[in-house]
Parts: sequence; C-alpha cells; structure tokens
Amino acid sequence: MNTHEIQERFAELRAAGKRHKDAAKAIGISEGQAIAAHAGAAGPAMQATPLRGPWLGLLQGLEACGPVLALTRNESTVHEKTGVYQKLSGSGHVALALGEEIDLRLFFNHWHAGFAVTEGASLSLQFFDRHGLAVHKVFAREATDRDALQALIGAHADHVGQPVAFEPPIAKTPPRPDGAIDATALSGAWGQMKDTHEFFGLLKKFDVERQQSFRLTEGAFTRRASKSAVRDLLHEAAFDGTPIMVFVGSPGCIQIHTGPVQRIEPMDVHGMQWLNVLDPGFNLHLREDLIDAVWVVEKPTSDGVVTSVEAFDQQGELMAMFFGARKPGKPELEAWRGIVKKLPTQEAHA
Repeated sequence: MNTHEIQERFAELRAAGKRHKDAAKAIGISEGQAIAAHAGAAGPAMQATPLRGPWLGLLQGLEACGPVLALTRNESTVHEKTGVYQKLSGSGHVALALGEEIDLRLFFNHWHAGFAVTEGASLSLQFFDRHGLAVHKVFAREATDRDALQALIGAHADHVGQPVAFEPPIAKTPPRPDGAIDATALSGAWGQMKDTHEFFGLLKKFDVERQQSFRLTEGAFTRRASKSAVRDLLHEAAFDGTPIMVFVGSPGCIQIHTGPVQRIEPMDVHGMQWLNVLDPGFNLHLREDLIDAVWVVEKPTSDGVVTSVEAFDQQGELMAMFFGARKPGKPELEAWRGIVKKLPTQEAHA
C-alpha cells in the first residue's frame, strides 16, 4: 500500500469513528507508520510535520504554551492529564517532569520519531518508538497558546531529514522457568529494600519477570486480588476522598496522577468494558474486560511498607499501578491501607 492509499484508507476509518491506533491496525500498519504517511500531506484531513529533538528541549518549550493535555497509553489503558509542562530535567536518556499536574518519567532511548499532527481543529505532538508504538502525546486545549505551540513546532520541524522508517515488533523473550529462580534469595533481598525504586534493580539482579516475582513471593509480600479490585479501589477512594496515585506507562513514558478521584464511570462500548475516571484535569480509561490478574504488592522502605495494586492484561503486560498518595519521607496513608485491606483475594490458579 503506497502513501496515498494509506492516507485515503486512514481518512475513511477516521470518518467511521476509529481512533488513530485502531485505524492503523485495521490497515495492517503501526500507528507511527500511519502518521508518518501524512508527512507533508496537503490534503484537508490530516497533516503531519516531522519533528527533531532534543526531545527534552522540545518538552521544556511546552511550558510557554500554557495548559495542554498529556496522554500516555499502553494497549489497554489511557492516562490523560491537563496542565502545564514544568520542572523538566534530565540526564542522558532519562528525564523527569515534576509539574503540579504533569508528572512524567521519560525514557528517551525509546523515542524514535515525533510529529506535529493537525487534523481538523485538533493540533497535537505525537511521539513513537522504533516499532511505531505511541510513547507519548500532547494535545492543544482551549486554554493553550496556539501561537506559542506553532512557534515551538517551527523551531523543531525537521524539513530536511530522511523519511521516518519503523521496524517490525520483536517477539518478547519468555521469562525463565520459576524453578530457575532462587526464590529464597529473592525474598530475602526483597525484605531488605529501603526504597521502592530498588525493585527494578531487584528484578534485574535475579533475572525475574515482574509477575513472576509476585508469584514467587506470594504470601510474604504479595497476594492475588479479585479482577474487580481496580473498580473497587477507585469507588472506595472516590467515596471517602482518599488521594491516590495512578501510574500508566508506555515503553518511553510513565505518566502519574496524584490526588483524589471523583467520577468513576464504567461503560460498555461495542462489547468493550471500559472503566473510566472522568474528572476535571484527569481522565483514565482502562479496559476492565482485559484484566487477567491483579496483585497487591508490599515493598519495605525506610518510611515503612508501601503498598501498590497492580493490574495485568492477558499478555502479562502491566496495565496500571495504584498507590496511596505519598511524599518521600512520609509513611503510607492509613486510609489507603484500609482500602487495600478490603479488596477481596483471588484464589491462586491451579
């Protein structure tokens, strides 16, 4: 399929109500390939302008544009925050955004291509990994300074670069058998943690997959919760006003909401069961029907035990993580522990 055919087919699917990701999938290409096919397009439906880095500098330039919508998603979950990009800093491929509303952990080694995308009245910046998977998006909103955003796009527009090429996805390496992991040593090291961030090093040290580590420490640091646990905890937090943290990640970005949640709306759309948070400034859309496992996970820290609730899909991918709102140096909220304690336990699989 040539570029013009992709543009025409994509426009048809968009007119039929398909999202970018789903329209690209229907064509049989990645979302990044679909957007790249519109680079330099003069048609009225969509135009894409390739962007060049440095990505940190580009994101830092967003502060002058005022409030925008930041979107990070994975296969099953979409996380949207409206606010101003502030307090961005980084070293090498790793960066942080620590603004009042926009809170991000950025991994630029997964950022392969970026585009400014115009589609009708919509103006956005969209970034993709080398496989064409979206890692982060930024959308103009009513309060956005569009002149400042257009100036930023102009400063980072790549008018002379080569056409963006994407690679086919790579099959995921299966985890080692449970029996190959030293579960006793893993549990011992787990119990010695002083900070939640040490957990990533723990997984690497023992060459153990995330859910696999939960299985191997079940009963000591983890327990299986019911598949309804995400809905249950959101309803409980909304009911009693407990502020929580909601983490959703792509390969190149983890996006975080910290604060209360209020309007929890389950919806059945075309046979897909969406669990939504629809609050001013924060929206979450999670495919509840794709939840395969939910774990309650306890990690020792110098501030006491920190508890997360983590949902995984049928492919074993992490959908979202939930914590009680907490600042470093402060113990976990007792109200959050109360919510987690009430979550029903799921019996272990045979």
